[in-house]
Amino acid sequence: MADYKAIMTLALQGSSYDEIVAVVGCSRRDVARVKKTITAYGITAGQAASMTPVEIAGMFPDGRQRVSEDYAQPDFDRVVASMRHNRHFTLQQGWAKYLADPSLRGKKYGYSQYCALFADYARVTDVVATLHHEPGRAMLVDWAGDTLEVVDAVTGEATKIYLFVAVLPYSGVLYAFGFTDMRSPSWIAAHVGAFTLFGGVTQLVVPDNPATATHRQKKDESARVINARYQQLADHYGTGIVPARVNRPRDKAAAEAAVKVVNTRVIGYLAEEIFTTVEDLNAAITERVDEINHGMPRADGTTRWERFEAEEAHMLQPLPADAFEEVTWKQLKVGRNYHISCDSQYYSVPYTYAGQLLRVRLTAAMVTIFDGDQLVCEHRRKSGRKGQYSTELAHAPKRHQNIDGLWSKQWFLDRARGFGPATVEVIDQILERHQIEAQGYLDCQNILGTLGRRNKQRLEAACQVLLNQQGLGSYSTIKRIIAGLDSDAKAQQPVTPAARTAKTTTTDADAGSGVQVRSADHYTRSHKAGA
Repeated sequence: MADYKAIMTLALQGSSYDEIVAVVGCSRRDVARVKKTITAYGITAGQAASMTPVEIAGMFPDGRQRVSEDYAQPDFDRVVASMRHNRHFTLQQGWAKYLADPSLRGKKYGYSQYCALFADYARVTDVVATLHHEPGRAMLVDWAGDTLEVVDAVTGEATKIYLFVAVLPYSGVLYAFGFTDMRSPSWIAAHVGAFTLFGGVTQLVVPDNPATATHRQKKDESARVINARYQQLADHYGTGIVPARVNRPRDKAAAEAAVKVVNTRVIGYLAEEIFTTVEDLNAAITERVDEINHGMPRADGTTRWERFEAEEAHMLQPLPADAFEEVTWKQLKVGRNYHISCDSQYYSVPYTYAGQLLRVRLTAAMVTIFDGDQLVCEHRRKSGRKGQYSTELAHAPKRHQNIDGLWSKQWFLDRARGFGPATVEVIDQILERHQIEAQGYLDCQNILGTLGRRNKQRLEAACQVLLNQQGLGSYSTIKRIIAGLDSDAKAQQPVTPAARTAKTTTTDADAGSGVQVRSADHYTRSHKAGA
């Protein structure tokens, strides 16, 4: 219906037909009708501005509305409900029931008009997308294109966090979670988390074609097959993996829409906040996802979660008794510091195992260490910044347990006392100089464990030189001083001149020096005596 008041206002201002059509978007017939009405009623600009919508409608009655009142209106809510629970139900069936309904009085719409009215209803009530999917049939998964960051509180190093997104296209319920990489263990763990949130398993899982999902069996072959571990996940949960077809965006349209929602409603909200741990960031992500699922109303007034609980949750397959875990076994040697190194993270074992080979069982969440078949210990698996330590104090020898915890100021000072007072003072200065004490731990460890490992006296001497120079202690500075001390010790000694062979007259000074030189008379006397 044209905006007759706007047309009237422009016409009274003297605008041309073309200008009014361009501004209001009406037809030239509507403009002619308004001008004829203005002339017939003698309407002025002031009168037009004060007219109410009811008065305007009275001056320009809509004949189509009167016609529609003569027709029985279809119950499209009932049609949509039938479509949701019967995938074979069609609009033609709905129209046939509409024609056969004896309770409806008045004229009945033809099939083409019935379909047009249903299209308007579906667009307004936002049910178009749900009619393309069956409840509980598929879960679409993908990685969000944008990332977030976690900033290490000690080093200030930023680590990228990649968001996994899963969506049930029928209800629109979302799952999102952050990982430090997009490798297979993260991919598997994300699926487990999504199934857990939904409380059940869909008949199908539809991923894109990332390397963690599919691969080509032969080079230059277009056909792809499901990765072995991904197939194990599918077998465990009793679902099928059906990757989206290449260059078929409609196969994953719901996933792309979900990623867009996550980019704007999750990443857009959290990108300017600072998080120091992956756990804190994922807690914030979960809070945002809960708001999307439970708090954002849809066009029909319901939320994603309300539609999910009412129409989809009971269609999911039940979860298995145990969650799927990807397990990796490794054989690792325990270091002298009674820690094993796994994926650049460190986990302690009892110090008596130092130097031994142990079996390590790795899952997404846990690190379990065995001596043969005997359980030694277990740790929560570290993620994020490399070089983190998970240390149980009970694993340390008693001489380490009596101090104020491992990797503390007191621990480094106690170790430095074995080198000398200058080393203690330098270590203390390094730790005091940092605003965050732990930022100096690596320098201290390198100084004591590397530079002083073979020669305590040399490290103590270098620290004394540094104190005499009133310099700032660091690993690189002390290393240069030690290099200078080594150069002095290995420098070539000054050359001692050879003894003089010239004949000199013996003097008292010569006698005192202990050097005896015979005169020529001595040899003369010896010759005469022989004669």
